[in-house]
Amino acid sequence: MNHPIFTTRRDFLRTTLLGGVLGWTVPSFVAQTFSSLHAAADGSLTQVTTGKDSPILVLIQLAGGNDGLNTVVPYTNDFYYNARPQIGIAADQVLKLNDTLGLNPSLDGFKGLFDAGHLSIVNGVGYPNPNRSHFRATEIWQTASDEDKYLTDGWLGRYFDNACQGCDPTVGINIGPRLPQAFSSHKPTGISLENPDSYRFMGAGLHDDEEMAYRNMYTPNPDDLAPSSNSGSSVSMVSGTVTLPNGQSSLDFLERTSMDAQVSSDKIRAIAGKIQNTGNYPKSGLGRNLQLIARLISGGMPTRIFYVSQGGYDTHTNQRGGQDGRLRELGDSVKAFTDDLTAMGLFDRVMIMTFSEFGRRVAQNGSGGTDHGAAAPMFLIGSKIKSGLLGAEPSLAPADLTDGDIKYNTDFRSVYASILQDWLKTNSLPILGKQYPTMPIVA
Repeated sequence: MNHPIFTTRRDFLRTTLLGGVLGWTVPSFVAQTFSSLHAAADGSLTQVTTGKDSPILVLIQLAGGNDGLNTVVPYTNDFYYNARPQIGIAADQVLKLNDTLGLNPSLDGFKGLFDAGHLSIVNGVGYPNPNRSHFRATEIWQTASDEDKYLTDGWLGRYFDNACQGCDPTVGINIGPRLPQAFSSHKPTGISLENPDSYRFMGAGLHDDEEMAYRNMYTPNPDDLAPSSNSGSSVSMVSGTVTLPNGQSSLDFLERTSMDAQVSSDKIRAIAGKIQNTGNYPKSGLGRNLQLIARLISGGMPTRIFYVSQGGYDTHTNQRGGQDGRLRELGDSVKAFTDDLTAMGLFDRVMIMTFSEFGRRVAQNGSGGTDHGAAAPMFLIGSKIKSGLLGAEPSLAPADLTDGDIKYNTDFRSVYASILQDWLKTNSLPILGKQYPTMPIVA
């Protein structure tokens, strides 16, 4: 095996640090990659710590297609009850927001946030020519593309590329095993983690060929993209790819990414171990993930974007029990998260956005559930948002539906543009490709 010649102490430290991170003997092809990248990587061992006082966006994906009509209930609308004789939520059960709309009774956590002036509901969010495929619809939301356009980079990846040059690699953190497509960027940015105690940059260890093991760190496993039968959880696992300039592969960034990962992993484990939560989180996956995010924010991570997914919203059968349980987990987890941030004095820095790849049909199906639809509400949560209802309430009159679906009245990219410009304080045009109308989401 050929080994690199270390011309400086920094060369030696950089390469041996990488070897320590990976725990493997450095193969010759990696050594050659190091040699060609040393000049570009010079000084990257110590990351620039930025963004500690910047606004933070926390995205919660409701994977599977959340039914908007049983989430924000039009409890005075006869068309709603006629279309849903078994699964419609009775008017005396909803948590009333105004004279026509109320929340699912499982969302008492959200009702408390609404009453406190910390929750905004954007009605009828969608896009032209909606797609009812879980994976294509998720791709559209994560790349902010038109229905007939296919983009490789994500809308958050373009935000990283345009607004986060020189930032710490932890400027974007996904809580989960793989980066979402929304993070796909021109230059690799952001990390994924599940358990901070075991967070490391390492190969899969499944291949004898060393180079293949490295490359597999960046390649989605086809088995992970297989759709599940009902949970919708696999939708959240759709992974992004990294598109690099000049035809370079992700392997060319191995050295920089490895050093970033070592610094980041030490920092994450130290923060996660020393910060204590005060919120009353539910003992659920979403609760634990938001609890971790609160610790990372409190510990001073320079992260601007956190991303977490909650599955189980593909409610073709027995919807009331399944969706109600998911919504209770969502509302209680977010309420505990906001309570935690408030106690830490950090709630003013954070906005939470929920989204799902589509809503459901207006009419229930024959199995006590609903099938894939189109437009649905989004939730925005924060102490500095303009609380209340945004966007017109969608019509449920049969003549106003399109193939049984609600017509959208707010393009989801208008919500993105509003967040980018008014919350993250960056120009949305180069990120979204056109100037979408914005709405008053920040008070």
